[in-house]
Amino acid sequence: MKYKSIFDIIGPVMVGPSSSHTAGAVRLGHLARKIFGREPKRVGITFYGSFAETYKGHGTDVAVISGLLDMSPDNPDIPDGIDIARSHGIDMTIGTSDDAVDFPNTVRLSLEDDEGKLDFTGISIGGGMVEATEINGFEVKIDDENPALLIEYIDKAGIIARITARLAVENINISTMTVSRRSRGADALMVISTDQKVPDETVESMMKVPGIAMVTPME
Repeated sequence: MKYKSIFDIIGPVMVGPSSSHTAGAVRLGHLARKIFGREPKRVGITFYGSFAETYKGHGTDVAVISGLLDMSPDNPDIPDGIDIARSHGIDMTIGTSDDAVDFPNTVRLSLEDDEGKLDFTGISIGGGMVEATEINGFEVKIDDENPALLIEYIDKAGIIARITARLAVENINISTMTVSRRSRGADALMVISTDQKVPDETVESMMKVPGIAMVTPME
């Protein structure tokens, strides 16, 4: 991820001692919630690398939970995040792993409710900046700043062209796009970042494309 301004290097306005381990952790929780689409009822958190070594002292667990509660990094209620989650009836499991990871500040989240489940892996890069790197086993690259579409579909010819054509008709510019599949002709995930919000009608029209299983807009 590229830094966009000097403020990204200085760091965010936040509650907590560390931009990576606290503000970044809030944003990772918030990003996972946006992808899940709602507040989860069951949460599993596993910290890796530097997160695993220091999460208690930096309040990284509290920060992730606060993000899942839809808080921003400057929310004064962050120190009470776990207590608030318990009051919402959220069941939480927090642990660490010494498995090797590509980036030191890595967290894996399992979010569940009666409607579905999300497996999420994300990293805190520094200065409060974050990325999702894996969703339900698919490699991705998603930040918490730009509008995006997560499109689950069956891998077959023509689907990507039909989706991008719908965006072109609405004059919506694509800034980045990644595609990941389990195998040829199997489940696949398309992540499209755009320069502006995609209208609800366009999202609905994409859902009608044969082979599309789900379209999740992220604002």
